[in-house]
Amino acid sequence: MPNLTVFIGKGGVGKTTISAAYALHRAMRDRKRSVLLLSTDPAHSLSDIFDQVFGDSPQKLRLVSKARLDVWEVNAEKRFRAFLNQHKEALLSILEKGSIFSRSDLEPLLETTLPGMAEIAALLAMTDALDSGKYDHVVVDTAPVGHTLRLFALPQYFSNFLDILDLAASRDRLLAQHFGGAVQSAPNTLVESWRQMVEAIRAALLRNAEIFLVTTSEKFSLNESLRAVIALRSLSPDLDLAGIVLNRAILGSAHCRICRPRYAATRDARQFVRRHFPAKRVYIAEDAGAPIMGPRLRAFGDHVFGGKRFSWGGVPKPKPREMRLSRLDWPIMDRSLSMVLGKGGVGKTTISAALGFNTRLRARTPVDICSVDPAPSLDDIFQSEISDEPRPVLGDQEFRASEMDSVAVFNVWARRVKEMIDDATTAEVSSVHVDLWFERRFFSRLLESVPPGVDEILAVLRVVDLVRGHSSRVLIDMAPTGHALDLLRTPDRILVWSRLLLKSLAHHRTLALARDAGVKIAELGKGVRDLSKFLKNPRGTRAYVVMLPEALPDRQTERLIAELSKLRLQTGAIFVNRVLFKEDVRDCRRCLRRHQWQLNTLGRLSARYSQIPIYVVRNFPNEIAGKKALRSFTGELWRLA
Repeated sequence: MPNLTVFIGKGGVGKTTISAAYALHRAMRDRKRSVLLLSTDPAHSLSDIFDQVFGDSPQKLRLVSKARLDVWEVNAEKRFRAFLNQHKEALLSILEKGSIFSRSDLEPLLETTLPGMAEIAALLAMTDALDSGKYDHVVVDTAPVGHTLRLFALPQYFSNFLDILDLAASRDRLLAQHFGGAVQSAPNTLVESWRQMVEAIRAALLRNAEIFLVTTSEKFSLNESLRAVIALRSLSPDLDLAGIVLNRAILGSAHCRICRPRYAATRDARQFVRRHFPAKRVYIAEDAGAPIMGPRLRAFGDHVFGGKRFSWGGVPKPKPREMRLSRLDWPIMDRSLSMVLGKGGVGKTTISAALGFNTRLRARTPVDICSVDPAPSLDDIFQSEISDEPRPVLGDQEFRASEMDSVAVFNVWARRVKEMIDDATTAEVSSVHVDLWFERRFFSRLLESVPPGVDEILAVLRVVDLVRGHSSRVLIDMAPTGHALDLLRTPDRILVWSRLLLKSLAHHRTLALARDAGVKIAELGKGVRDLSKFLKNPRGTRAYVVMLPEALPDRQTERLIAELSKLRLQTGAIFVNRVLFKEDVRDCRRCLRRHQWQLNTLGRLSARYSQIPIYVVRNFPNEIAGKKALRSFTGELWRLA
C-alpha cells in the first residue's frame, strides 16, 4: 500500500503551499520513489502555484526533471459521473426492485448533478491513485476544514448507503420472511464490490493516513484547528495527527511594529500547540513576506520539513508601484439579501460582521447575519455563543446572528419525515388495513445518516426562510469559494429534482405517501424558485467579494467573479483585506517586500475591474473581536482609484 499524506486546515492557512512544498521535498529527497500531489479542493490552486495547467488526470510536473512527481486537480463532476455511469445499470436495477419508483422514474434523477460530488469524487480519486500501482506516495491538498471533515465522514456514509442498497436488493426475501414464505436471493455483486472498495478507503483514510494539520498563529485559526481535530477524532478513534505545521511564523520581531505582535502571536501559538497537542511534532514555516511559488517551493519544503534555515536569497521583488486611494465611509447594505464570498482565510467572516455592524449602526435597520460555512467563526468575532437559531449579538436585539448546523437541521427534518412516512404507510383503506412494512423500513434507513451535500441544500432552504420571514437586511457569510459556488448552483438543481420527483410521484398518486410527499416537494419547489429569481435580481441581491492582496487569492478571485457573472449575480464591490500602508512598513525587510507585492496586486486589480468598486481595508495589528474592535475596524476604509 502506498503512503498517504493528507494536509488539513482552515481556509487560507496555506495548505496548498505547504502540501506542494512537502511533495517536492519528498520527491527530490528520494528520486526513485514516485509521488502524486492530488488536490481535492473544488477551487484548485496547484495550477497557479506551479504556473502549469493541469488536466483531468495526473500530469508530470515540468518543474522537476530528475524526480517522479505528478500533479492531479480532480474534476469532481467528471470523476463522479464516470463512476456513476460505470455502475448505473446495476444501481437502477436495485433501486427499481426496492422502491415504488420505476426505471423511467429513477434514471432522470441519476442524470442530474448532485451536491456533495466534490467529496465523493475526492475519495474515488484517492482510491484510484492508491490502487493504480503507479505511486509510492500520495499527497493530498484538501478543501477547507469543514468540507474535509465531510470527506473523512464519507466512508461511514457509504457503508450506510450500501446497507440501504443491500436492503433494497433483498426486498423479496425480507417480505417473505416477514409475512411467511421463502424466496431465494443471490448476493448482489454490485453491493459486494462496493463494500470492498469502502473498506479499502476506510483502511487507507481512517487507519493508515498520515495527517498534517496546517495552521497559523491567529487565534481564529488556532481555535478552528482545535475544533477540527476534536471533530476528526470523533469520526474514528484511529484518526490522529502526524504533525502540525505552524505557517507564516515570525521568529524575529526586530523593531518592526507590525512584526512585533506577530512574533508574540507566534510564541503564544507554539505554547498553544504544545499545550493541546503535547506529543505531536511541530514544523515551523517562516513567513517570507512574498509568494512562495514555482522553483522556490523546493527550498521552502527543505526549510519546513528538512529543518534547513530559511534563506532570504532568491525571494523576489516586484516592480515598484504606487497606489492612489481616497478615504470613504464603510458601505451600507442596500439590498434585502447580501452575500460575502471569497477564498478561505481572506477574512470573509470579519468583513461580513463589519458590513452587518455598520449597516445596523448607520441605517438603523434590523440585520440578520448567518454563516453557512461548515466551519463558522462568527462566535469568535461576536464573542458570544452563536447557535443554529438567530439570536441577538453585541447587546442589540435587532442585530442577530446564527451559524447553520446542517447536521442538526437534517436530523430534525429526518424525524419529521419519518413520522409522516409512518402515518402514511400504516393506514385503513376501504376497511382494509394496509401496512407498507418494507417501504417504512427502507425510508427509515435512508434517513438515518446525513448525506454528502446536505450543507448546500439546507443552506438554500435557510436563505429561503430568512428572506421570506423577516423584514431585516439579510447577510450570508458563505463557505469558501468552491463550495460557495456549489451552493449558488444548488437552487437550479433543486428545481430540476423537484420537477422530476413530482412527475414520478404523479404515477403513484393513489398512495397517501406519494400525495403527501408531492405537496411538500411542490412547496419546496416554489420557495426555491422564488429564491432563484431573487438571487438573479440585481435590485434584490448583491454579492461582495473578499480577497487578500496576494498572487494566489488574486487569480482565484478573477475566476470567482467570472463564475458569479455566469450565474447572473452582481458583484457589488471587492474588499481587499489586510493591506499594508507605506507608513506602516518603515524599514522592515519582510514588510517592505510584502507591501511591494501588495501594490503589484492592487495595480492589476485596478486595471482589470474598472467598473467594480475596490475597497482597501488597512491591516489591523490585532484580530477583530467584539463591539469595540468592530467600531474601530469600520472607522476606516479606502477606495482604490
